[in-house]
Amino acid sequence: MDILQTATATMEAPRIRHILSVDVEDYFQVEAFVNEIPRRTWGDWPSRVVENTRKFLNLFERHGVKGTFFFLGWVANRFPSLVREVQAHGHELACHSYWHRRVCSLSPSEFREDVRISKDAIEQAAGVPVHGYRAPSWSINKNSLWALDILAEEGFRYDSSIYPIRHDLYGIPDAPRFACVYHCRNGGELTEIPPPTVRIAGFNFPAAGGGYFRIFPFLFTEWVFQIFEQRYRKPVVTYFHPWEVDPEQPRIPAGLKSSFRHYTNIGIVETRLSLLLQKYLFQPIATALATGKLDSAEMGRTPNTILLDMVSAKSCPPVAHAVFPAVHGERTKG
Repeated sequence: MDILQTATATMEAPRIRHILSVDVEDYFQVEAFVNEIPRRTWGDWPSRVVENTRKFLNLFERHGVKGTFFFLGWVANRFPSLVREVQAHGHELACHSYWHRRVCSLSPSEFREDVRISKDAIEQAAGVPVHGYRAPSWSINKNSLWALDILAEEGFRYDSSIYPIRHDLYGIPDAPRFACVYHCRNGGELTEIPPPTVRIAGFNFPAAGGGYFRIFPFLFTEWVFQIFEQRYRKPVVTYFHPWEVDPEQPRIPAGLKSSFRHYTNIGIVETRLSLLLQKYLFQPIATALATGKLDSAEMGRTPNTILLDMVSAKSCPPVAHAVFPAVHGERTKG
């Protein structure tokens, strides 16, 4: 009887609109190649970000969906017409830093400067305010939570930078797994919108975005969407990158793990994403917040489990790249 009642309630409940987001950066600007391509040489590499971003615009147009585009300030500064083109298609503009440097490697003053120039580059290109931020490589961790205070001070309304998993490059495994309000030390508030995770055997596993979308079987992604729709009743926060739909991009010599993470299955992302867009409903983050579709009532009651006493200005130590996340001390072999 309980099973039948749950099934009936699920069928009668309104369909969930998931979150569609794109981190607009070029293939040579990713963390995987930071040792091979210094930032001072970015201008020497042939850019492919415009044509690749247009692939997303065309795909979204065919399916009648809108999303949030987190622009790298460097890209917005070099290609302001691309920013305007994304806006003209009705998508939300948000910030992905300027130089794609990990937040936990910066001082608070360096982070504030990076945020200001990247936000300004996007706003100058499009003529609209930017309210959302996503850190490169999910790099707001327990040692860099001070960044949330700075984001609130700089006029941001939401952040999507904290991955509630254990990983050698990023993550706060005990952070809230769904959208919640972060109460800053300076009295401000910031809505934190984490990427999706599912609980398996008591651990958080990442899903439905970036390398996890490419490398994990598509059946796993579909299972994740079913879990979010039927059990969690919350939206999946998907995320993609323009270079992930570009199998013809120049190949950069790098270590085996970095190459595996970057190049695996980049030729099938468009097909997989098209299947998702056919089956599920999507919307930008700003729309979800404005319409209260990120569980705003529950967010007001959710305690802030990211303790303020974890905040410090220390930079995170250098770490090695990994193919898959290390969950609770267990590193993936290979």
